[in-house]
Amino acid sequence: MTKNTICLWYEHDAEEAARFYAETFPQSSIGAVHRAPADYPDGKAGDALTVEFTVAGVPCIGLNGGPRFKHSEAFSFQIATDDQEETDRYWNAIVTNGGQESQCGWCKDKWGVSWQITPRVLTNALAKGGDAAKRAFEAMMPMTKIDVAAIEAAVRG
Repeated sequence: MTKNTICLWYEHDAEEAARFYAETFPQSSIGAVHRAPADYPDGKAGDALTVEFTVAGVPCIGLNGGPRFKHSEAFSFQIATDDQEETDRYWNAIVTNGGQESQCGWCKDKWGVSWQITPRVLTNALAKGGDAAKRAFEAMMPMTKIDVAAIEAAVRG
């Protein structure tokens, strides 16, 4: 276990979420699944209690803690993409698996975890500053999934 690990609270399906992430994103995998040694308020002995997994190289633990706490947009994974094909692949995987679209490249998976599927062309445009950044930003604002060609056109002016 690494010194710093992100812990994500799930109602009862951390193992399913980890499996989906491992199948969807490169450099992702499932590690150990730790079973509850005894009954607890939201589960039984033998249920998956924690699941170690990695998402795009980031170590995480999924905790099946019950319905008490929910995910919010205050935390999100940001996945940098190289082109429209990669952007579409991740976006569609999340949204068509029970997730939902949001604004400006954000979406939420079926477990409530927020994702920013962010093409590098957008990040690079915003980093440039000036008029190109302003045009890219204004082009992005009405989008749900980011349209790479539209951002590139905005940068060109």
